[in-house]
Amino acid sequence: MSLVRIAIFISGGGSNAEKIITHFQNHETIKVVLLLSNNPEAYGLQRAARYNISTLVFNKSQFRESDEIVSMLKAAGVTHIVLAGFLWLIPQNLIEAFPNRIINIHPALLPKFGGKGMYGMRVHEAVQAAGESETGITIHEVNAHYDEGKVLAQHKCRVEKSDSPEQIAAKVQQLEHHYYPKVIEKWATSL
Repeated sequence: MSLVRIAIFISGGGSNAEKIITHFQNHETIKVVLLLSNNPEAYGLQRAARYNISTLVFNKSQFRESDEIVSMLKAAGVTHIVLAGFLWLIPQNLIEAFPNRIINIHPALLPKFGGKGMYGMRVHEAVQAAGESETGITIHEVNAHYDEGKVLAQHKCRVEKSDSPEQIAAKVQQLEHHYYPKVIEKWATSL
């Protein structure tokens, strides 16, 4: 089996990215080689640096209006892309360069509470406002639309009526940290 070389895209804190990095630290066939962010202040950049993972910060025009990011990923030998709290829609040139090789995690049970603008605490607030009795995570392939790619896995947790959005977020984050690296491993080695 050839080596799987993962690039992680983030926009913020990077706690999922760190779990992914540590999960694959001593893996025989999967290696995290690059962490990219559209936010120069993203704490996840510092997390990656602690593990000697190369980082790259880019702007909207580099991402949307050129092949610069695709070229950098190819030059780094990237084979798979993992989105971990990355908030921008993936452009067509990136999808075409990595067909069926881009994966994302969403902090709800899609198709509920997905789509443009549904990220982070907004999702948990919507779950609470809707009176849902359960929520969870959806891990899916990425296509040209927010949260519409093929679902690879969903994992659920209970929502109590008394749960605040912050409490819901904490439950969902536990699921993310536990399941995302495992699903990535299965997905990356099955392609």
